[in-house]
Amino acid sequence: MAQLRARDYHLTVGDLPTGLRNKLTDVPGVTVGHCTIDTPEHKTGVTVILPGPENPFTHKCPAAAVVFNGFGKTAGLMQLEELGTLETPIALTNTLNVGLVHDALVEYMINRCESDGFPLYSVNPIVSECNDAGLNHIQKRAVGREEVFRALSAASPDFEEGNIGAGNGMVCHGLKGGIGSSSRLLEVDGQTYTLGALVLANHGRMADLTICGNPIGSQLEQNKAAKESDVGSCIVILATDLPLDSRQLKRIALRASVGLARLGSFVGQGSGEVFLAFSTANSFNGQNKKAVRQISAFHEDLLDLPFRAAAECTEEALLNCLFTAKTCTGWNGKTVYALTDLWKPEY
Repeated sequence: MAQLRARDYHLTVGDLPTGLRNKLTDVPGVTVGHCTIDTPEHKTGVTVILPGPENPFTHKCPAAAVVFNGFGKTAGLMQLEELGTLETPIALTNTLNVGLVHDALVEYMINRCESDGFPLYSVNPIVSECNDAGLNHIQKRAVGREEVFRALSAASPDFEEGNIGAGNGMVCHGLKGGIGSSSRLLEVDGQTYTLGALVLANHGRMADLTICGNPIGSQLEQNKAAKESDVGSCIVILATDLPLDSRQLKRIALRASVGLARLGSFVGQGSGEVFLAFSTANSFNGQNKKAVRQISAFHEDLLDLPFRAAAECTEEALLNCLFTAKTCTGWNGKTVYALTDLWKPEY
């Protein structure tokens, strides 16, 4: 049965057209895979984003990250900041499993590079996290090699949202959170490009929740699932096939903050907001030692269009997360309710 998303409730964000699926994977070549652990003890998992079908180490994509609030444990940001390239799949999981997922990505990349005929001696996995301890027995560290490899094997152009993969135990604005996605089409010089977002949403106060300008959180804040403070984190992954360099991608990644703000988040002290953007254009072979390579460049004065797309995509991805998530009871008996069990827009 198809999941009902924000647009199924006649909620539209912005005015740019969406891609075919209205997901991150509308960017050609990008795939997403999940492995979900859903037991009485564990509500957790891992989600992976593959930037393309090629080996990401030999076809390095320009990339950048913004640490909007640094209460987080993302691995790999130091080298990403320095070199401006992505060289592995991106993985999302829970806070205490970052190390195990990082180790699994190292093994995956060693195996993949070995099969492609060259040894790998250094690699920079990107692993980001949110804390799902409210619903998941996080100290048991249930996500490891097997789960990461399952998610990688499951990666495809279409994927579920809500209580899935890394999002299984997440809480957003006091409601069930998790994974959400959206995309926008951009017309530039007669050619259509795509920009997409995927969120891991685990942030915000219920009292602040605003949906398409409607401050519904104040109507719902008496619910026992409400959070008193803006804690937890939100990870936003942006992908595009626009020919952007690392500096431009960083500027675009920053606009994900607009999407969070429009839903009511003020990015609290205890919430880690990390935004990462990459482009599938201008990837290059790191094994090629030619001193000069040719790239395409996007006009700086025209960045308003991808800025708007990033803001719209992030906002709608968060809405899709909230509308697809289902009520969940965690290992300690705590129940977090889905938005659709408490409120549905009138249309």
